[in-house]
Amino acid sequence: MRTTITLVFLMLLLRLWSGTKTHVYLFPGLGSDERIFEKINLDSSYILVNIRYPVPAKGSTMKEYARTLIPQIDTSTNYLFIGVSIGGMICVELAEVLKPGKVIIISSAKCRKELPFRYRFQSAIPLNKIIPKGIIKTGAKFLQPLVEPDRNKNKNTFKHMLRKKDKAYLKRSVDMIINWQRTEYNHTIVHIHGTKDHTLPIRQIKASHVIKKGSHMMALTRGEEMNVLILSILRGG
Repeated sequence: MRTTITLVFLMLLLRLWSGTKTHVYLFPGLGSDERIFEKINLDSSYILVNIRYPVPAKGSTMKEYARTLIPQIDTSTNYLFIGVSIGGMICVELAEVLKPGKVIIISSAKCRKELPFRYRFQSAIPLNKIIPKGIIKTGAKFLQPLVEPDRNKNKNTFKHMLRKKDKAYLKRSVDMIINWQRTEYNHTIVHIHGTKDHTLPIRQIKASHVIKKGSHMMALTRGEEMNVLILSILRGG
C-alpha cells in the first residue's frame, strides 16, 4: 500500500514538473526520422518530443494527415513546433487548428507557391500516380546523394533513415506534397532556409533566416548551428 502511494506521489510530482516546461514537438522530413534532430539540444526549460508518422491513408491531403497527428500533442501545457521539409508543411497545417507558442520550420515551404515547379507540374499532369511505390523509394536512394551531396557528411545516418521508410508512406507523402493546395499561412511562422537547398530552392521561398550554403539536410549536417539559431529565436533574438 505504501509503495503504491509513493508511486502515485512521484507520478504527480513528475506531471507537475513537466507541466512547467515547454514541450517542443519535432516533425521530421519525408525521408528522415527523429535522428534528423539529433544535434538539437535545447536548454532544460524544454522537453523534446518526436512525432511519429503513420502511413497516410490513400488519397489523404496534407490537412487531413496533419490532423491525424494531433493525438500525439499535449495541448494542456505550453508547446511549440519545429518541422523539417514535409514536417514543416504539416506544422503549417496544424498551426491553423492548434495554438502553439511558436512554429519554426526548416528547409520547408509555407504554401503551394513556395514549392518548386516540378511539384506544381505534377499536380496538373500526375505522372506520380503511375510510378510504382518501390520505384519511388529506389529513386530516392539514388537521387538523394546526387541532389543533396551535403548529406554525405552524415551518409550512413541518411541512408539508414531512408532504408527504413515504408514504400507506401513515401508514395502517399509525395502525393500529399504534389497536391498541397495551401495558399495562405500564419505570418508568425519562423522559416529557416539554406541557399544551397536543391530540393526546395530558396528562390521560391520567403525565409525569416537565410543560411549561407545551407542544404536541404542542414538540420543534421549543420545541426550545432541550427541549435544556436533556434535557441536565439526561442529567446526572442
